[in-house]
Order: sequence, then C-alpha cells, then structure tokens
Amino acid sequence: MSEISNAIARQEQTPANVIEQYKPELAVVAASHIKVDTFARLAVGVLRQNEKLTAAAQNNPGSLMSALMTAARLGLEPGTEQFYLRPIKRKGQLEVQGIVGYQGIIELIYNAGAAQSVVVEVVRQNDQFIWTPGALDEQHPPRWPGAMKQPFHKVDWFGNRGPLVGAYAYAAMQGGAISKVVVLNRDHIARAKAKSDGADTEYSPWRTDEEAMWLKTAARRLGKWVPTSAEKRAGVIERLDTPAVTSGVLGEIDPDEDDGPIEGELVD
Repeated sequence: MSEISNAIARQEQTPANVIEQYKPELAVVAASHIKVDTFARLAVGVLRQNEKLTAAAQNNPGSLMSALMTAARLGLEPGTEQFYLRPIKRKGQLEVQGIVGYQGIIELIYNAGAAQSVVVEVVRQNDQFIWTPGALDEQHPPRWPGAMKQPFHKVDWFGNRGPLVGAYAYAAMQGGAISKVVVLNRDHIARAKAKSDGADTEYSPWRTDEEAMWLKTAARRLGKWVPTSAEKRAGVIERLDTPAVTSGVLGEIDPDEDDGPIEGELVD
C-alpha cells in the first residue's frame, strides 16, 4: 500500500475523493459478488457518520484504503458488524484499522456453501445452558447416555439475564450433520482479548461492543472446523476438506488471537 499512500499524500485529497479515485484498485481485489460502486458509497457513508474516523482517514488515507482493500477482498461490508472500521493511534498518529466482525466470519462460512445454518450466541449468568458433548451426526451414536449433538440454551428475553459468562457456536451442515460445537468460558475470552491488538484502547470493539467481540471469538473458533470462503458458492455442497472451499481466509483474520479450537463444558 506504500505506492497508494505516497500518491494520496501528494494529492492531499479528502477521504471520499480517495475512495472514488481508487475504485479501480478495489475492483481488482474485490470478491466477485461485490459491487464496487455500492461498496464505495457505503464506505463514504460510514465516514460521514463518524467524525473521528474521518479525521483518522484524513490523517492517514493509506490506512483507510488498506482496510477497504481487505474488506473488498473478503467480500464484506465496511463499517458494519461484518467489518469494523475504527480510528486508532499508532505512535501518536491517527489512522484507520479494519477488523473483521462476527457477522463477517458467519458470512464467510455461508459463502463456502457447506453450512445450512450457523448459530453463534452468548450465554449470560441467568440463562439455562446445558451441553454434554456426544453424537456428531445420525451416523455417529452418542458416546454415553445423555450425550447431545448441540447445546440446550434457554433464555428469559424479558428478564435480567446477568453478566456475560460464555459463548458458543456451531453449524448445521448441508445434509443435516452438526459441526463441532465450540464452547468458550470467560477465561477463554479473556485470553483472546489479551492477544488482540489495542483491545483496551478507546475505540476498540472490546470496549464499545463487548458482546459482539465475544460472539466473534466463538465464530472464529468455529471457522477452524467448517469451510470458509471470500467467494459466494450458492447451492454448492463439497467436502469439508476441499481446498477450493476451505480458502483459509480466517487464517488472515486477527492472527494475534488464540487460534486453538475449544470443545467442552461451559465453566462459570
């Protein structure tokens, strides 16, 4: 991105003009289902709604374009829960950072075409949550009495659910099989947060949208067990280990996070 940064610096353009100027470059890297004109208008709209983000983009337009290039390549909408745009300070200078959100990871799973549905939820202290790992599908019977294919989670949506205590995620695959069930407790989440760059900064989603980051951590762990793709594959059912489906895009998301998939009981 150094060439783009240097060119932008010479022209001293507004962030909106920069996005417009570099739409051809976005079109080159964008996933096939992305309409670059719509993508660019969405990005400009996000900037107009956030003065601090606009200031960061104005101060370092190259960082803005780097984030937008990543979002376009993954086929995700910038400035949404698919792909956050946030202002951060590096060495005292404002710039833009792009972060894939939990909705973005779910989108990447759906794009691969192997998952029929994806469940990603948080568990709060007053929820009823039961998970006894067992059968993975109809062809694999439970390993012991009471074993389950997926968690039981009962919520009082109109009562006091209490503080966050955990998160879980799983996918129902095409054909009816249930994927690995990922269950995380507060310690697992804390370790992921500790490894996340700038988690304690003012604009970090860990501070502004903590629940979404718990959901993202669970979704990202699930992405290690199911196919993901930046390209939409409508109606395609392929093997889970097919390289064409499992594109490896999740390996490029937040590499500083704890990658270890976790399956087990929720511990308060």
